[in-house]
Amino acid sequence: MIGLAIHTSSPELGLALTNLDTVERHQVWPLGRDLTQYLHPCLAEFMAPYTWADLAFLAVAKGPGGFTGTRIGVVVARTLAQQLSIPLFGVSSLAAIAHQHVLHNPLTFQQTPAIAVAMRAQRGEVFGAIYQPYPKGLTIAHPETVHTQAEWEVWLKSWPQPYHLITAEGGLADSVTGVLSLAKLMWTAGDRPSWQTVLPFYGQHPVR
Repeated sequence: MIGLAIHTSSPELGLALTNLDTVERHQVWPLGRDLTQYLHPCLAEFMAPYTWADLAFLAVAKGPGGFTGTRIGVVVARTLAQQLSIPLFGVSSLAAIAHQHVLHNPLTFQQTPAIAVAMRAQRGEVFGAIYQPYPKGLTIAHPETVHTQAEWEVWLKSWPQPYHLITAEGGLADSVTGVLSLAKLMWTAGDRPSWQTVLPFYGQHPVR
């Protein structure tokens, strides 16, 4: 059995796979506007030699991020999870970035009590969130919210403890490993969310 993560909230496609033990691999494709055309062929190629019947769970980056890419990834993940009758984990793109940082810097949760993640939004605004890392995942200290740049800076200045700031730029699909790792932690803890619970997050209100 395997777990598969999909990240399409940027102009790139990111896929990651685990056999639920220790073996993991991931790949990123710079598809841009060709995402819709090549998503399914990339999925089929990446999963080999596994088949859809081998999937124990799916995970998807639910945003924030680009509107079209986020929507495509969530729709594909929901459809697959429904057809295969398997759990689907919707993971915040910002949480995936924070968790990937922890994976690459395992002492982070000991050195800095919090991780703040900012991502550029429209109209000069930013998506911002603050997470508390711990050995088995993240807790949300400040939920992902759209801020003006000034509001975000005020939040950071008033934060009562040290934090590590990550400003997300390009290469967001590489954080698909963070999506997969967080989903695997929740899977191991016994969570089995329905595909119906996963909605895209565009920064304002989820679209149903």
